[in-house]
Amino acid sequence: MPDTVTSLFWISLVGVVAPLIAGLVPRKLLPEVVLLLGFGMLIGEYGLDLAAKDDGVTTLSQLGLAMLFLLAGFEIDPAELAGREGRRALRTWIGSLSFAFVLVVVLNVASERDLEITVAIALTSTALGTLLPILKDGGLLERRVGQHVLRHGAYGELGPVVAMALFLGTRGTLQSLLVLLAFALVTVLLALPSHRLRESTGRVLHVLRAGAETTGQTTVRLTMLLLVTLGAVATAFHLDIVLAAFAAGFILRLAIPDGNEHLEARLEGIAFGLLIPIFFVTSGMGIDPDAIVSRPGAFVAVIAGILLARGGPVLLVTLRGRAGSGMSVREAGSVALFAATGLPIIVAVTSVAVAAGEMSSDNASLLVAGGAATVLLCPLAATLVLGRAGREPTTDETAPA
Repeated sequence: MPDTVTSLFWISLVGVVAPLIAGLVPRKLLPEVVLLLGFGMLIGEYGLDLAAKDDGVTTLSQLGLAMLFLLAGFEIDPAELAGREGRRALRTWIGSLSFAFVLVVVLNVASERDLEITVAIALTSTALGTLLPILKDGGLLERRVGQHVLRHGAYGELGPVVAMALFLGTRGTLQSLLVLLAFALVTVLLALPSHRLRESTGRVLHVLRAGAETTGQTTVRLTMLLLVTLGAVATAFHLDIVLAAFAAGFILRLAIPDGNEHLEARLEGIAFGLLIPIFFVTSGMGIDPDAIVSRPGAFVAVIAGILLARGGPVLLVTLRGRAGSGMSVREAGSVALFAATGLPIIVAVTSVAVAAGEMSSDNASLLVAGGAATVLLCPLAATLVLGRAGREPTTDETAPA
């Protein structure tokens, strides 16, 4: 098996080659993430076996996953999630999960209840962290389409993580709920100092701001401490690291509600320059191509299931509310396609199921590969459907709940 240094060499090489190739494609229609996954398959154990996921690589991959969701949480305004459109997005995700569960049961694609829930959760995620660079590169984050995708994406990430904690853990549902409430309480307690510090004008705040522009990099170090602290708490509670990372992103947004260009640039440098590519490449290394080639029908069914269970409800809700939001049919279709882009949560939920012995690695490969296919197909289709629509600045949305 390749050692850690050799594995990191090949992973780093893929991290450099992928954006170069993606940049050669007109209109950026080929997402870099797809290339990272594809090359990961090539260099992994199911391909040329040039790299392996040992403890060191896995730790870096987990940090990449955490940074991905921290940045995703930071992009979300918590006030918007609690507002009218936020509540609509929450109801939409709950509807997606319910529909996905019925779909899985009716089609009899799983033999046990826990496995049915696992597949249903996997079908209803939205890869908001994956979509962030795509939305940024397309100039959509400040537009109507981007704002809708952020809201649906936030619940498409947070909802499945909470569902995993409630229904897929070794504890009962009630006990899992109590653990989640305890974690939420810890998160609130950690958020209080940042809120007070924001309103302070004392020496501590002055030192922090001054240190941010020196080799001390105080704000970056505080952010990483917050992320690792919440990760440790989540581990102690036997919760997924994704939930901790999202919570860290929310706390960071509360601390600097108007953002901070310098801090964001430094965090994105760490995340997109090193850790996040490692996560996507190692995710690709876990995909078994034989599982896809031997069952092409099942592979297509996974993609169709994601489009139906996640994209369908988002499309219906967005079309229903477009009169008040001023969105066109093309914009609504684009939002639905973006929302049907899933991968990191699919990787997480299948990893939990495989580790618990509830899902075979072949079925996990099919689900992950289906999620990877949506990363390639859905943003591409959304961009083509959107065309020149959705270029107007975001407007106040007053559609009824």
